[in-house]
Amino acid sequence: MAVSFLSTVPSLLPLVPVPLNIAATSGSRYPTVSVTIRCNKIEVDTANEDRFHRRDILKCVGATIGMELIRSSGTFVEVAEAADLIQRRQRSEFLSSIKDTLYQAIKANRDIIPSLLTLALNDAITYDKASKSGGPNGSIRFSSEISRPENKGLTAALNFIEEAKKEIDLYSKGGPISYADLIQLAAQSATKQTFLAAAIRKCGGNEEKGNLLYTAYGSNGQWGLFERNFGRSDTQEPDPEGRVPQWDKASVQELKDKFSALGLGPRQLAVLSAFLGPDQVATETLLAADPEVFPWVQKYQRSRETVSETDYEVDLITTFTKLSSLGQQINYEAYTYPVKKVDFSKLKL
Repeated sequence: MAVSFLSTVPSLLPLVPVPLNIAATSGSRYPTVSVTIRCNKIEVDTANEDRFHRRDILKCVGATIGMELIRSSGTFVEVAEAADLIQRRQRSEFLSSIKDTLYQAIKANRDIIPSLLTLALNDAITYDKASKSGGPNGSIRFSSEISRPENKGLTAALNFIEEAKKEIDLYSKGGPISYADLIQLAAQSATKQTFLAAAIRKCGGNEEKGNLLYTAYGSNGQWGLFERNFGRSDTQEPDPEGRVPQWDKASVQELKDKFSALGLGPRQLAVLSAFLGPDQVATETLLAADPEVFPWVQKYQRSRETVSETDYEVDLITTFTKLSSLGQQINYEAYTYPVKKVDFSKLKL
């Protein structure tokens, strides 16, 4: 069983021994602390107090150079400057609204979950490292791509995305949501609902207890990096053919080769079994025939039998996060909008 996340967080208050002159008073509950306070005399040279010292000039120059180095230090600062507090709040509020929309839509149509997972996988796994093309760019929305053999049966999931997009675009203040973002977010919502359903099942079907179990022990807090990767751009043409296996016909070796080309291995192949088709049990039976994949299939099956499913859920979220950002340049200003300025001259005081 994996160590819980909180147990890996170091203490923020390290214990530092402080010597004190402590004399316990008899009959007193608390010790009396004797502290010696020393006041150092500070002399000021009034004759020179208005003059600059060389070290003062060096401090100013050093601070100026330091700020310039920070400003030119690369992507981290660029992202931090782009995503200021107002923009972060706008994106956070928009993302929260999207989650609510998707949660309600999927809850009313739970049969769509397997197709949503495969739709997200098939849109993302077109990424090619050599040409740095493809990936989760919304290309699967094109009729020429969704009609390919590997995407058979995914039309209903794409129609679901279309309907959700219409609703989301109506309340978006920062422009229409990209298909690239929405497809991955829909798969996230579907995944979270399967986790919640497992918790409810472990509580004998009691929804209230299941929600409490998932809130207290579930993996909801592990989605941070996935949700920061919000701002994918849509491509304007289909991705090349031949990049996505037919999951129900490919051999395990073919699946391993495809995942290896993306920098993923047998572990990631096993944990994404639910994304490879509507029948997870059948998929895992096929994968278990391979000696490299079998230990991971077994590991995640055991994990799903535990109360919290920690190993399975955390590894799935980690792998899905990597998959959903393959080759993408995230626009951290996406869906933001200008704030209306207040004309203080018109305010009555």
